[in-house]
Amino acid sequence: MTDAAALPGQPRGGVLSGPATPRAVNVLAPNASAMTLDGTNTWIVSEPDSDLAVVIDPGPLDDGHLRAVVDTAERAGKRVALTLLTHGHPDHAEGAARFAALTGTKVRALDPALRLGDEGLAAGNVITVGGLELRVVPTPGHTADSLCFHLPADRAVLTGDTVLGRGTTVVAHPDGRLGDYLDSLRRLRSLTVDDGVHTVLPGHGPVLEDAQGVVEFYLAHRAHRLAQVETAVEDGYGTPAQVVARVYADVDRSLWPAAELSVRAQLEYLREHGLIQGPA
Repeated sequence: MTDAAALPGQPRGGVLSGPATPRAVNVLAPNASAMTLDGTNTWIVSEPDSDLAVVIDPGPLDDGHLRAVVDTAERAGKRVALTLLTHGHPDHAEGAARFAALTGTKVRALDPALRLGDEGLAAGNVITVGGLELRVVPTPGHTADSLCFHLPADRAVLTGDTVLGRGTTVVAHPDGRLGDYLDSLRRLRSLTVDDGVHTVLPGHGPVLEDAQGVVEFYLAHRAHRLAQVETAVEDGYGTPAQVVARVYADVDRSLWPAAELSVRAQLEYLREHGLIQGPA
C-alpha cells in the first residue's frame, strides 16, 4: 500500500463525507464514475457558531442527494443561505435549480446562464455569509467559467475540478484552454506561497493536506505531457487520436475520449506558441 503522505498533495484517508475543516463539511453525491472518481463533493461551509451556511456545487440532479445536503446542514443547526457554483458541468451544477427551490436560495456563478438571481461571481469578489468569508479566485482552463473559492480562516481553497483529490483534471477543449489552465495553477500556487493556503477541498476525491505540493505536481505533469505530445507530433503522429494512443497508452482506454480533449488543448497550445506547425 502506498503511503498517502508520499502521493501528490498528501491525500487524507478515511471516509470522504463529513467534516473536513472547522468550516467545511462534505456530502458525497452518489455519482461515482471513472470521470467523477468517488462522486461529486458538495461542500457546506459556515462559521462554527453561525446558523447560516453556503453550499458549493449541489451536484447532479439527484433529489436524494440534494435533500441529504439540506438535512446535513439542518442537523448542524444551520440554514442554507446561498448556493455557489465552481463551474457549469452537470455533475456539479445540474441540481442547482432544484436545490435552490428546496432551500429558497439564490445561485451565484460566473456563467450568467447558471445564475438564479441578479448577482454573479467575478474575480476579487468577497462573499460574506454569517461571518464566513469566501474569496473568489478566477481559475479558467478546465472550463472557461471555472472558479475556486479561497477560505482564509481555514487556510483552504475549494477547487472544483481545477485540482482533484486524486489524479489530474481534463482541460476540456474547446471550452477549456491549456494556457489559461497553467496561469490558473500558478495563481493557486501564489495562494499557497503568499496566503498560507495548505488544504485543498476538491470537487472530487479526498481532501489534500499539501496544496503547494499538488499544484507543483500538476505543473510538472502538464510540462511532461506537453513534451510528450510535442515529441509524438515530431514523430509523425498527426491526429489527436493517434497522439492519445502514443502518449496515453498507459491510461485506461475508457478514459481516452477525455484524454483526446486534453490532447486537442495541448496541440492548440503548442501551435499558439510556435512549437509545432499545422492546422488546428
